[in-house]
Amino acid sequence: MFSTKIRIFLKQIVYQMLKVLFCRYGVLVFSIFMSLGLFAQDWGGLEHFREQNEALSPPQSDENRVVFMGNSITIGWSHSRPDFFQNKHYINRGISGQTTSQMLLRFRNDVISLAPKVVVILAGTNDIAGNTGPISLEEILDNIKSMSELADFHGIQVLLCSVLPASDYRWSPGKNPHIKIPKLNQMMKQYAEKNGYGYLDYFSALTDGNSGMKKEYADDGVHPTAEGYKIMEKLLTQKLSSL
Repeated sequence: MFSTKIRIFLKQIVYQMLKVLFCRYGVLVFSIFMSLGLFAQDWGGLEHFREQNEALSPPQSDENRVVFMGNSITIGWSHSRPDFFQNKHYINRGISGQTTSQMLLRFRNDVISLAPKVVVILAGTNDIAGNTGPISLEEILDNIKSMSELADFHGIQVLLCSVLPASDYRWSPGKNPHIKIPKLNQMMKQYAEKNGYGYLDYFSALTDGNSGMKKEYADDGVHPTAEGYKIMEKLLTQKLSSL
């Protein structure tokens, strides 16, 4: 997530430089930059897991494949607790720093094309942090709705996970996640219940009582420690067994 902040900062500097160049040289500068491909970027992370996805065989008829869609909290799970993912049909498709807008863009590639039985969606905290710009809670939920409805249409069971507690973001302070996260979680829970999707409440098990994460569960207040992931694993295993 810190790398995202640095990229945003550098991008702002580049944009300011470009403003000066465009004012002086206009179309000529634009044509040069476009011809060199300097504006091109894989914003949605479509290439991130392409090779792994292509190498993955279709699931067997009796395979309970589960895809984990998320951000650094999700991919960090595999790094912190690799044993949890071994010898299971669990596929981690988390990308650090991503927001729900980016996840929605790659959802077909990284979830639907893998034909899982269940998709576990843990997303929203980076949206609140403003990683890809301003976005309302309603718009975050809209992205989650779109991912859920795409999965449902393709016969994939949906398990929506509450956003983990956070009192603030070190890389993006002052966004009031302690207020916004509980609101988003309530909106997500209501949506899941209304549409028959699973909902998993990590928040209540990890909170310090003031909408932040217990220190033993997150050193930086956002990303779970191994102990934090252990709590999540227990809850997730119980939930998956009931689907």
